[in-house]
Amino acid sequence: MATSAQPTRDDFAALLDATIGKDQGFEGRVVRGVVTRLENEFAVIDVGLKSEGRVPLREFADLTGKVDLVVGSEVEVFVDRVENAQGEAMLSRDRARREASWDALEHKFAAGERVDGVIFGRVKGGFTVDLGGAVAFLPGSQVDIRPVRDVTPLMNLPQPFQILKMDRKRGNIVVSRRSILEESRAEARSGLISSLAEGQIVDGTVKNITDYGAFVDLGGIDGLLHVTDMSYKRVNHPSEVLNIGDVLRVQIVRINRDTQRISLGMKQLEADPWTTAAANYAVGTKHSGRVTNITEYGAFVELQPGIEGLVHVSEMSWVKKNVHPGKIVSTSQEVEVMVLEVDEDKRRISLGLKQAQRNPWEVFAENHPVGSVVEGEVKNATEFGLFIGLDGEVDGMVHMSDIAWGMTGETALSRHHKGERVSARVLEVDIEKERISLGIKQLDEAGGPAVGTRNTSGGDWKKNDIVTATVVAARDGGLDVQIGEDGPVVYIKRGDLSRDRDEQKAERFQPGQKVDAMVVGFEKGRKPMLSIKALQISEEKEAVAQYGTSDSGATLGNILGAAFNKAREEADKN
Repeated sequence: MATSAQPTRDDFAALLDATIGKDQGFEGRVVRGVVTRLENEFAVIDVGLKSEGRVPLREFADLTGKVDLVVGSEVEVFVDRVENAQGEAMLSRDRARREASWDALEHKFAAGERVDGVIFGRVKGGFTVDLGGAVAFLPGSQVDIRPVRDVTPLMNLPQPFQILKMDRKRGNIVVSRRSILEESRAEARSGLISSLAEGQIVDGTVKNITDYGAFVDLGGIDGLLHVTDMSYKRVNHPSEVLNIGDVLRVQIVRINRDTQRISLGMKQLEADPWTTAAANYAVGTKHSGRVTNITEYGAFVELQPGIEGLVHVSEMSWVKKNVHPGKIVSTSQEVEVMVLEVDEDKRRISLGLKQAQRNPWEVFAENHPVGSVVEGEVKNATEFGLFIGLDGEVDGMVHMSDIAWGMTGETALSRHHKGERVSARVLEVDIEKERISLGIKQLDEAGGPAVGTRNTSGGDWKKNDIVTATVVAARDGGLDVQIGEDGPVVYIKRGDLSRDRDEQKAERFQPGQKVDAMVVGFEKGRKPMLSIKALQISEEKEAVAQYGTSDSGATLGNILGAAFNKAREEADKN
């Protein structure tokens, strides 16, 4: 009987390599196995290797934590290693599910398809999402279209997500719930916008309030209600008239179908008060109103809800010039104004605050006619006179030449100071120029003649009279001279100092010097106006008339020389 051949060493090595090579091919793969037994918290699974593997039962649990597994069940597991230190195969149900899920997710990511998942945990910066075995990261900014304070209602609920990024080597998946919502909203917006039209009246709910307006939900799409379209009256902030959650009736003012933006209006549903503004607020009429806003250039006054007028700073006060409007009126103050201009096209009304009051210059002129005596406080002393504060908040001016008789203006000015109370006589009131001329020395009837009414001979000064005056002071623009010894101090302009332009220099005259001049007119208040130039021209004409004619061929020097010779001869005879 023949005996079987004994295996050689080479046969054993080949058999061992075949067996080990077969087992090594299992590593890193998902394979099917059979549950052989359940031990405590583990399931023992045979996958066809030389040894079985143990997998924790929790890896087979569903979202509720239930494990539906019995002996004989076929399951898919991932082979980490064929054999560990204890001689057991290292298997993982989680890895198997994850690998299968990654394969499916990669196909959907490449196709741009949505995936289903469940938010099940929180991590720094966002949340974790189970995508059927693969765990993805959901950033906080991608949870919803608007920030969500509480995500609890969204957790453990199956819902769609969009994969933004995948990296299998790093095991990194980033998903977004917001992109799904935006896509859905865009579809809803497109359908809703197509059903809306400009001018249509709809109902909406206030969702958000900003400094410039409010966003109103029209049932899936938001419209902007700008603050200027809330009411015809001034609205400083939308919160003054609206609250979040308010249900409004609005009109669609404008629709931009490209950008899907809708502009809304509330005031468009009301009657426009400007349609009757010109009839209700005629120019020149007075009305009461409330100050609503104060600016650098004036104050806005509400005449009725929806109609405001501007009182420019120049129309606020008769006497307060160059002051901030806030120093004249205050917000919410009731004031009386006069309508100055109405422009319905531009929706503008110009108002005057001072015009609703009497002109204080007119009141002063009525109460204090020329010649009356007033009393006031010296508010300011300048180089040319004194400003006196009078009743009605108006000021009068006493020129330096009208302060005292028999002294220069500078000396008279030095005798008075700011804050002093003085009496004065009213010389002139110019309502248009808002000027009041006063005189202090005119109160002293014994100290000198009334201003410009009497000459040194006791008669009235007349035009073309020749007077002798004493130079009081030389100024850049002319001379201050005093007529006679105790007459008024008057001013001779530079152009009246001489007929010759080269001689029209005030500096060639010295204080105390005597000069002859002609009365050429009178100022208001009958103060004489003098001219040396006019006297020279008059003397020349008289000389020409007596001693020559314009066509005699004689020169002015010949004529004047003859006149002087004749005068000398007559003097010698006498």
